[in-house]
Amino acid sequence: MSEGQGSTGNVLAAICSFFIPGLGQLVQGRVFKALIMFVLAALLWVIWLGWIIHLWSIVDAAMYRRD
Repeated sequence: MSEGQGSTGNVLAAICSFFIPGLGQLVQGRVFKALIMFVLAALLWVIWLGWIIHLWSIVDAAMYRRD
């Protein structure tokens, strides 16, 4: 069974990103993307727009497909 959209790994990653932006990407082994998500969310939360990156992080983790 290949891992793709809706797989257990992606659901777990999306749940992780729900709590901490970028954590789901880190769980998936995408360190650079995790860092980008975390830093952008942290910077934008200062001006109350971090929720945009936070949601993007959750959706990105849930829809990730390995090539």
